[in-house]
Amino acid sequence: MSHTYLKLYRGPQESASHASEDSVTVSVGEVLPLIADAVNSERTWLRDFEHDDITISRDLYEVLSAYQYFRRPSA
Repeated sequence: MSHTYLKLYRGPQESASHASEDSVTVSVGEVLPLIADAVNSERTWLRDFEHDDITISRDLYEVLSAYQYFRRPSA
């Protein structure tokens, strides 16, 4: 009886100069619903990442900064 081995396909291989096992590029639309659900569900594992740095586009940073400024309660 022959054995069948499954191989996990992880998409196209990146060149060695650009590949990093410590980072993955995903869209905001992919992760935002998951993060929002984890925050709403008060998942404790979120604390493991609260001091981690993330990289976002400059335009998203500017929109978030403006949102943070304008959502402050009036004095």
